[in-house]
Amino acid sequence: MSTDVSGMIECRPGARLWGPDDEDSVWEIGLDLFLPLNRGNAYDGLACLFGVRNSFGFRPLSEDRGFPDDASDGLRGELAGYGGPHNAHGTSWLTWAELDTTDWQETDASGTRTRASAAEIDTDWGRVWSVVRILSEVHGTENVRLVVWFH
Repeated sequence: MSTDVSGMIECRPGARLWGPDDEDSVWEIGLDLFLPLNRGNAYDGLACLFGVRNSFGFRPLSEDRGFPDDASDGLRGELAGYGGPHNAHGTSWLTWAELDTTDWQETDASGTRTRASAAEIDTDWGRVWSVVRILSEVHGTENVRLVVWFH
């Protein structure tokens, strides 16, 4: 099974203005994940974040949550371009609020690798976290999320 990662950063700008339950508080595409993270698959990061290829024994932050029911039309179209949900696996998502409270010093099953060494700011994921953090400053921590799938 392949582990090429695809995904998008989504924002819900109306939630900060009108509240998360307002009919105009819908998710919108913010950025294709490929733009800040286009240097290959860092399996340790995928393991610690999403449980994919988790031979490291990390406790994943977000494993197989599935595709968000309230995903933007743009995100649905992007997933459809990969053949839809039946051609993807490991589909999941994380909000900045979750990432911001993560214990980056938690280790894998061997106790030798930390989350920080696999996927924190000093790794290739750091560019993604910078974008998500900035968007969350504008829209709120619960209103910015990273949605991923593997193919």
